[in-house]
Amino acid sequence: MIYPTQRLVAIAAAGAPLALLVGIMLPGLWLLPVFWLSLVLAAAAFDAVAMPRRIDTAASAPSNVAVGEMFALRVRVAAASGARQLAAALSTDDRLALAAGGRVAIALQGNSGAADIAITARRRGVVGQQQLDLRWQGPLGLVWRQQRQPRPPALLVTPDVRPVRTDGVALLSADAAAGMMAQIQLGSGGEFDALADFRAGMDRRGIDWKQSARHSRLLAKEFRAERDSNVVLAFDCGRTMAEPIAAVSRLDRAITAGLLTAYVSLKMGDRVGLFGFDERPRVAGAATTGAGAFAGLQRLAAQLEASPAETNYTLGLSTLAARLHRRSLVMLFTDFVDTTSAELMLRSVGRLLERHVLLCIVMRDDELEGLVAAVPVTPEDVSRAVIAAGLLRERRIVLTRLRRMGVDVLETPWQQAGPALARRYLETKRRTAL
Repeated sequence: MIYPTQRLVAIAAAGAPLALLVGIMLPGLWLLPVFWLSLVLAAAAFDAVAMPRRIDTAASAPSNVAVGEMFALRVRVAAASGARQLAAALSTDDRLALAAGGRVAIALQGNSGAADIAITARRRGVVGQQQLDLRWQGPLGLVWRQQRQPRPPALLVTPDVRPVRTDGVALLSADAAAGMMAQIQLGSGGEFDALADFRAGMDRRGIDWKQSARHSRLLAKEFRAERDSNVVLAFDCGRTMAEPIAAVSRLDRAITAGLLTAYVSLKMGDRVGLFGFDERPRVAGAATTGAGAFAGLQRLAAQLEASPAETNYTLGLSTLAARLHRRSLVMLFTDFVDTTSAELMLRSVGRLLERHVLLCIVMRDDELEGLVAAVPVTPEDVSRAVIAAGLLRERRIVLTRLRRMGVDVLETPWQQAGPALARRYLETKRRTAL
């Protein structure tokens, strides 16, 4: 497809006042404007013929990326002799955010060149509706020629497991003793390991008085961290989890944190399951163990999608409770914006606490906190700050009620959600709360 540039339009428009002046002042020279227009059209035709009819183009990008990850689509051109001002434009669906609208200029060195289109993956899924267009000008810069390229290969946006490779190893290294070595830990959930001589600093409640009397010296029980515990990652997939945090939905941020904790749990010898729900249960995976189970959890997490529907906590949590046949640590990733939905959640949580340990993970709302902390300049700023403060106050009331009910609540910024949750899980194991 060929179409005029702004330069050609400006040159043609510049002749209009001259043609009008000649028509009024010198009617006998009426052919002069026609000659000017013919000259402009001839120059445009020459420009269209002199430019290359086709340019060899190749586009390359990763076959799969993690949600929230920034990457680049590299566009390479060759055989571009006679072309100038090359530009590429990428169009795609809303799963990807394109920097500068997906447009980039390509600088030529000789007859070839390359440029990168910066892209951020915003949502999980398969991106197959990509379209790349290339355009260039002729030597005179009067016309554009646009060429539609073959579709780039489909791109798979997966859950973000990069923290597993970075933070996961560090967490396991720092806390390896909690699962690999015998420790002096007391509690009904601990596994008895051996009797040892009582030493200064040991808990006196660990003294075994019967065995001490039999051996005529103080002996204390040593416990080791319990293995094969049941851990369930429960994801709220309702409308509140579809809201973006730093251009990525809350659900995807929660999945990233949950997968990091799942990796640590599997390495510690525990069983990990996954459950997702909104207005009804959506995804349910049985608890599995072993490092090889992580890939299966990742595939299950990829099936979770944020829904515009309201979350039905009663149906979702009651279904989850019916699936659990042993005491479990349930990690509930959720959020709420009003006390009505929170009240429904509180009623359902109470039933779940009768048999299980519940850890509720809520990410801080940086936008609301920013509105409260900002210095108001206009009356609208004051109104926003008052409304935001009211929402934050209701949020704190709900979190306080959850803590009083016995729920372990973790409220953290999204940047620290994964490591903070993994550390809370390790602390729960040390307390032998399961």
